[in-house]
This record gives sequence, structure tokens and C-alpha cells, in this order.
Amino acid sequence: MASSASPPLLPLSTGQSAAGADATAPISTPASRRFLSRLSDSIRRSLANRRPWSELIDRSAFSRPDSLAEAASRVRKNLAYFRVNYLALLAAVLALSLLSHPFSLFVLLSLLAAWCFLYLFRPADPPLVILGRTFSDRETLGALVLLTILVVFLTSVGSLLISALMVGVAIVAIHGAFRVPEDLFLDDQEPGAATSGFLSFLGGAAASAGPAVGI
Repeated sequence: MASSASPPLLPLSTGQSAAGADATAPISTPASRRFLSRLSDSIRRSLANRRPWSELIDRSAFSRPDSLAEAASRVRKNLAYFRVNYLALLAAVLALSLLSHPFSLFVLLSLLAAWCFLYLFRPADPPLVILGRTFSDRETLGALVLLTILVVFLTSVGSLLISALMVGVAIVAIHGAFRVPEDLFLDDQEPGAATSGFLSFLGGAAASAGPAVGI
């Protein structure tokens, strides 16, 4: 009778098991969300610093430089002023080149997906297992780097990217040499201020990917 009247025992291990489940929960989704959020914020801040496109294509401000030194000076000043616009122009040239070559675009997207799902946003546990073999983070990174080198330099993707970059750089150089920068206010932008926001997400991506891969 005394044993039947004793109060029921409380499950004390519930909190510990929940904590253990939270500790072992996959963190790839939060890492990818942080990366995408940081990337979108960086792009938004950088685009907010772009110059009006009407200034970029103002036909009254174009003239032929008198010397190579003057052309180089114009390029430096225009790069400091139209930095974000030039980056957007390069990105547009790359995008058009890839869209005109669907196979290269598919290969690059597949390579990016491999990096994201196999290394950047993959949780440390469980380890990567392919065809019954377990791969460490270092082995996965080495395989992805080797795959990237083979794809970029041993296929048409590398030549396409290089040619698109050369076309974009040539357009920027020609525009910078012929655009007269005397009407531009160069003192309101610190050197590197426009690109810091655009590239700052890389540091955040590395910090977010670090816990995910267990390095």
C-alpha cells in the first residue's frame, strides 16, 4: 500500500536528451541562411553606392585623351568614382557570356552546388560517405579544389570566363580613358569604400562555414 501511494517519478533525463538533440541538430540550414542574408545585404549596400548611369553614359563628357599619361589618369579617377558601376558591368558581361553558353553555365552551377552541399553548408556529423568510403573535411576540400581546377582549366569554362573578363576589362578601360572626369566629385568616396560592402560577405561566409564543417 505504501508503495502504491508514493508519488510518480519525474523523467529527469528529458532536459538532457533535448539538449543533446539540439547539440547534434544539423546547422547547415542556419549557415546557408546567414550566408545568403549576408550576401544580399552586401549587394544591397554596394548597389546603393553606385553612381547614376546617366553620368556613366553622358555623351557630352567624352573626348579623346591627348596622351597615354592622361588616359591612365582618367582611368584611375573613373575607377575611383564608377567602381560599383564597373563591377556591375563586368558581372553583366559574365552573365551574358554564360547565358549564351548553357553547357558552361550548367557546369559552373553544378560545381557551385558541389561546394555548397559537400563542404560549405554540410554539417560535421555525420561524415561524408561516398560508395562506402568515409571522407574527412580535408580530403573533401582537396577533392573539390582538384575538381575546380580540372573544370576551369581543362574545359571550355575557363576560356569562356577569361574571354568574358577580358571583354569586360577592355570596355571599362576604354570608357575610363575617354570619359573626362573633371565634372566628377571624387572627394566624397574613400578608396575601397564601395567594394568593402560588396566583398565583406566573404569573411562572413567563411565564419559561417567554419562551424558547419567542423574546422
